[in-house]
Amino acid sequence: MNIGIIGSGTMGSGIAQVAATSGCKVKLYDTNQVALDKAKASLEKILNRLIEKERIDFEEKNRIQSNISYVKSLKDLADSNLTIEAIIENLNIKKKVFSELESYVAEDCIIASNTSSLSIASIAASLQKPERCVGIHFFNPAPLMKLVEVIPAIQTSKEVLEKSIQTIKDWKKVVAVAKDTPGFIVNRVARPFYGEALRIYEEGIADFATIDYSLKSLGGFRMGPFELMDFIGNDVNYTVTETVFTAFYFDPRYKPSFTQKRLSEAGYLGRKSGKGFYDYDENGKPVISNDSEKSHKKELAETIFDRVLVMLINEAADALFLNIASAEDIDNAMTKGVNYPKGLLAWSDEKGIDWCVSKLDELYSEYHEDRYRCSPLLRKMNKENKSFF
Repeated sequence: MNIGIIGSGTMGSGIAQVAATSGCKVKLYDTNQVALDKAKASLEKILNRLIEKERIDFEEKNRIQSNISYVKSLKDLADSNLTIEAIIENLNIKKKVFSELESYVAEDCIIASNTSSLSIASIAASLQKPERCVGIHFFNPAPLMKLVEVIPAIQTSKEVLEKSIQTIKDWKKVVAVAKDTPGFIVNRVARPFYGEALRIYEEGIADFATIDYSLKSLGGFRMGPFELMDFIGNDVNYTVTETVFTAFYFDPRYKPSFTQKRLSEAGYLGRKSGKGFYDYDENGKPVISNDSEKSHKKELAETIFDRVLVMLINEAADALFLNIASAEDIDNAMTKGVNYPKGLLAWSDEKGIDWCVSKLDELYSEYHEDRYRCSPLLRKMNKENKSFF
């Protein structure tokens, strides 16, 4: 199978590695020769590291490298069976690239976007044959993260959807099919992990380190929300939040934070700038004082954890209520797409649907903000004494 990848940044290069490892012939396209050279050098480094870890041998390394060629013209993707775009999150730029690409590729070539939050229907509308367009959203780093969201637009043909799902499964990835709504599954459901943590900080309830500690120690999350925002980049994370907020007609559940906006404006982007919610040393490690580490109190930690968790559960339940994806795909998306320790719907079963409804009603009673409205599905299931699984 011939695969064309548009954009040789981290995501594009990662997707190229995945496809090439699975035996596909890949052409990685970028207009910037320096970016292509960087992608090639990065792959060499990654594969050498895999050899050191005895995950692959030299023969496998050569096979993967030989499956990827680096090109500077979109015309070079003419023989592709599937193209995946992984460029800047700008709808107009994507549309322009797709429209040009369509004039070169065959009529049965699938044209996919790796967008994390933009409308697939809008992107598809730039094509003469919009039914060939689909969203195929990988997570960073693409070679390591198991999940891929596949998002059909309303124009996408059934055949294109089925072929896309099968191809991704052939690449040894877990597929979650999502409705074409803002943020799809993961970037929608995960918003409270950041948003509610920021709200707790802004209310003066706890500092960054205490909130991170609470989520990691009680919830088993690998990274706390502020560590993760610094890792992603405050510019990137804020932009996704703002995009989802705007796309959902300013629903208060997705309201961005001025704290993060100001950090982004100041250039305090996190690890990549050496300063974000935390300061970072020369090795990229966050500098956290011992006093802060010792200040965590169990009762406070539980309050923080419960509040963030129930907001995440509510978002997952609402995604199911609105048929964004199946319960299985929602839980798979969160465990395999962003490494959550448990699926949120399974977690709600464990905590009890009545506990979820009670916690949300407590928050709504305290704040009287629509942000804390309980999903109708949770309320209905509580009344009927049902569970998700």
